Amino acid sequence: MTLFKSGAGSKRKRLLVLFGVLVIALSVRVLTLQFMRAHLNDASWFQFGSYAVFDQQARDIIDGHQHLFVIDDPSRTDLVQYPPAYPAIVALIYKLTGNHSAYSVQIVQWFADLLLSFLVIIGIAVTAFDWRVGVATSFLLALSPMFAMYSAYPSADAPTTWFVLGGNWLLLIAAKRSNVWFALSAGAVLGVACWFRVNPLYLCVFWASAIILFVRGPRKHRILLSATVVTGTLLVVSPIVLRNYLTFPDFTPTGGTIGNNVWQGLGETDLGRRNGFVFGDQKIVEVERARLGLPEGAVLKLQWPDGIRREKERTRESLSFIKQHPVWYAGVMLHRMWAILKVAGAPLPYYGSSGINVTSEKCLPQNWQGGVVAVYVNALGMFQSVVRYLLLLLIVVGVYFALRRHLMVTGILLTTVFYYLVPGTAAHPEFRYMLPMHAVLLVFAGVALQQLWQYRS
Repeated sequence: MTLFKSGAGSKRKRLLVLFGVLVIALSVRVLTLQFMRAHLNDASWFQFGSYAVFDQQARDIIDGHQHLFVIDDPSRTDLVQYPPAYPAIVALIYKLTGNHSAYSVQIVQWFADLLLSFLVIIGIAVTAFDWRVGVATSFLLALSPMFAMYSAYPSADAPTTWFVLGGNWLLLIAAKRSNVWFALSAGAVLGVACWFRVNPLYLCVFWASAIILFVRGPRKHRILLSATVVTGTLLVVSPIVLRNYLTFPDFTPTGGTIGNNVWQGLGETDLGRRNGFVFGDQKIVEVERARLGLPEGAVLKLQWPDGIRREKERTRESLSFIKQHPVWYAGVMLHRMWAILKVAGAPLPYYGSSGINVTSEKCLPQNWQGGVVAVYVNALGMFQSVVRYLLLLLIVVGVYFALRRHLMVTGILLTTVFYYLVPGTAAHPEFRYMLPMHAVLLVFAGVALQQLWQYRS
């Protein structure tokens, strides 16, 4: 265990390890960035249709046709399709860079993610266990094809992940110190995440339950901590809820596209398709166009006009169908859970990509594909592939050791995993929605690596 002993020699080894992690991280992420920049117009790699919504809202903000937050036209139900933070961020990037395109957002977000994802994920690992697990986790994060890909993916998913994980980090500190202010901060930071995507909203309830179940101490104080977490989230989210209540006659607490996602999730399946459900935004629009009796040229978008009512109708129909086939749908969810955990080999349909292994052919210009750099890139890609195939095993081993080492922090971390893996697969899931879960799973894999290194030494 010479790496973890004190002394000048050991410090040099630590610095070399950290330098190695930095080199790997920069290599993987720069190469993946190159690949993604070449594929932003390819729907199989980037959902530019969804980005177009953010792009249009950002341009409207810059041109003065749309407010940053206030919605003064109750017919504009399309403006609650997504929470308000990301269009505002895109508008700010457009304004500062002068480049009104996804490429400018991509590069700014890439730099931000390089710092913030490492900060919060390693912070969680060190706080939950120790700095040795933090080093092991940083190595896995540096190699991760998934986190490299979505750092170069201009969407609200990476910023949402930073804040969910930041809240989870604060929650661990609150649990360890039994501190109300950290608990309030954890809930508040989670609330900020909901300004980017609505997906994490109900995680505050699961975190509150985890506090009661896993934190030691007087029952009253545990209830106070858990209530404070929920309060923090509600305080931060409440302006959006209040805005929607005051703006739209047909009230929606947070907007979002939950009904759309549940409908499309049913459209993934044979039974769902046989009963009229479809997968794809445009296909849903065509189904609703036919139901409304509109001619082919009439303007109809997913969330406009009358988007809130139509979204509620999608939710009602989808849930009614699920209630008729509960056992079947449980099987569908299990299939989705496996699909989202399957980070090696060919991905299953509908759930997006867990990233690419870097290769010279995919990531380097033609004139660089035969030299020393190409050998390094291909070796790095092969190493990524090996780690991907071992990752699930490392996670299982890591959870076992983590439970033996610290039940409380393991329970809190597994609560985040459970939220995304079980309730999170009740509707159509994608890898990009599940980044917080995969970050926590990397920490458990880091526990396994650290433990195996310790046995070796």
